[in-house]
Amino acid sequence: MERKGRVEGKVALITGVAKPDSIGFATAKVFAREGAMLAIVDIAEAVHACADQLRGEGFTVSSHTADLTKMEQVKKAVGEVLTCYGRVDVLVNNAGMVVFGQEEDFTAFQDLTEESWDFGIAINLKTQFNVTRCVVPHMIAQKYGRIVNVSSVTGPVVANPDESAYCAAKAGVLGMTRGLALDVAKFGITANAVGPGWIQTGSTVEGEDVGGENTPLGRSAYPEEVGKVVCFLGSDDASYITGQLIVVDGGNTIQEYKGPSDLYY
Repeated sequence: MERKGRVEGKVALITGVAKPDSIGFATAKVFAREGAMLAIVDIAEAVHACADQLRGEGFTVSSHTADLTKMEQVKKAVGEVLTCYGRVDVLVNNAGMVVFGQEEDFTAFQDLTEESWDFGIAINLKTQFNVTRCVVPHMIAQKYGRIVNVSSVTGPVVANPDESAYCAAKAGVLGMTRGLALDVAKFGITANAVGPGWIQTGSTVEGEDVGGENTPLGRSAYPEEVGKVVCFLGSDDASYITGQLIVVDGGNTIQEYKGPSDLYY
């Protein structure tokens, strides 16, 4: 008998899917392999090429562009998804960190401008609010939904220098997730967050590989390893889990010493 996929027949809206070597694309592929119909959204036109690649593998995918910091554009994109599929069963808020084609901003707190702070909060937290706010009423109407917000270990658990805005936003994602989980639980909707640690993606910068090498598992994660956790939380296998942060960091945050293991462990 053919195995039924973990999210077979579900409609999954996933944001931040414009790079083939990203968490977003890997997550979309995991959901597709597990039987979901996909709606992928990104600010970059490259989202359409990602959709073409997924459709080339036989998956059902629609693609949509929107600046997720702008509520009117989000409303339009969500409306397109609802027109295409009639519903959204799973929402994955993955977009954040940087705008496609831009470099991540590393600035000490004392040197941050108000504009840089506002941008960091907008791209990493407001985007998730905007999309969730547009999708949740439809989930309430159908009395079912799975919401998975991609946070980070950076902010909720640990911090990095020169990333105060990012830390604040990703910690805010967890706070929003927990408040949301309480508000929507009675409608059959769960809301959880995933906290990736060192991940080997196309945006990995020099030094992050070393961080991954010094985790207990001795390497950075592959994007698909995050995607599989997201898919689990987006499935009915996680029906009694809500308001939680699931850390995917190879054990990095449980160790006090984070240098080369041969010098201590």
